[in-house]
Amino acid sequence: MSDDRNTQVPLNVAVLTVSDTRTETTDRSGQLLVERLTEAGHHLADKRIVVDDVYRIRAQVAAWIADPSVQVILTTGGTGFTGRDSTPEAVRVLFDKPIEGFGELFRQLSFDDVGSSTIQSRCLGGLANATVVFCLPGSTGACRTAWDGILLEQLDSRHKPCNFANLVIPERGTHG
Repeated sequence: MSDDRNTQVPLNVAVLTVSDTRTETTDRSGQLLVERLTEAGHHLADKRIVVDDVYRIRAQVAAWIADPSVQVILTTGGTGFTGRDSTPEAVRVLFDKPIEGFGELFRQLSFDDVGSSTIQSRCLGGLANATVVFCLPGSTGACRTAWDGILLEQLDSRHKPCNFANLVIPERGTHG
C-alpha cells in the first residue's frame, strides 16, 4: 500500500447499537452512522444490535477489538444515567489508552444543541489493540454531532495535524 498521506485510506468500521428496544428497522442512530461512514469512503465491517447488558456489550466490542480486520468501532446508546445504561462500564475496561478529549469535545459541541443537559452524556473513546473505539449517545442528533464535529476528520487519514486513522492503519501507526 502506498504511504501517500494526501490520499484517504478507507477504514473498516463496525457499528454497535446498544438498545433494549431498537430493531434494524427502528435503529435510526446506527443507520445514520452507517450512512455517514460509507459517504466518507469507509467500509462497514459489521453492524449489530445488542441489549443494554454489560457482558453482551463487552463481548461484542472485545470480539471486534480482537478481529484484525476491524479498525474502528462505533457504539451508539447506553451512555446516559438512566435504567440499564451501561456502555461505559462495559467498554472502558477494554481500553489500552483512553481518549479523554473525545468526551470533552463532544460535550462542548453538544452544548449548542442541548445546553447543560450535555453533562448527562458519558460518551467516551479509547484505543485497544490498534483499534479505535468511540461510544456515542443513542440519539440520532448526538450521533450526527459526533460524526460531523469530530469523527469525520479524526477518521480521515489526510486530516492535519493529526488523526486517529493513521494510528490504526498498520503501515503507519502514527498520528499524522
